[in-house]
Amino acid sequence: MSLLVNLAGLLLIGLIIWWFWLSTPRARAAAQGEAIDILVDDGVYTPGVIEVKAGGPVTLRFLRKDASPCAEQVIFEDLGVSAELPVDRPKTLTITPPKAGDYEFTCQMKMYRGRLVAR
Repeated sequence: MSLLVNLAGLLLIGLIIWWFWLSTPRARAAAQGEAIDILVDDGVYTPGVIEVKAGGPVTLRFLRKDASPCAEQVIFEDLGVSAELPVDRPKTLTITPPKAGDYEFTCQMKMYRGRLVAR
């Protein structure tokens, strides 16, 4: 019995390591002029990686389902952009990444994390 409990514990530890450090979300590419919907729920942004064209505006539409205080705000620190996210109401942001690179977006506590990849 204790062997079964130990194996279950190891499996759970492996799942946690994979989820937080090893898994990489698939990128969502934006077409020119298309708004990208981002769901804010259960501690994650979905999609978590968005590919856009550098130097052009991109419209992001956040829909917050998570009522926790951590999800109240989205911050693009490197771009100097932040916004309050109301629960169950979309919030639209138009952002222009000035050059190619990765631009992280987070909640104010940096627990929710996403990336805007400009190419």
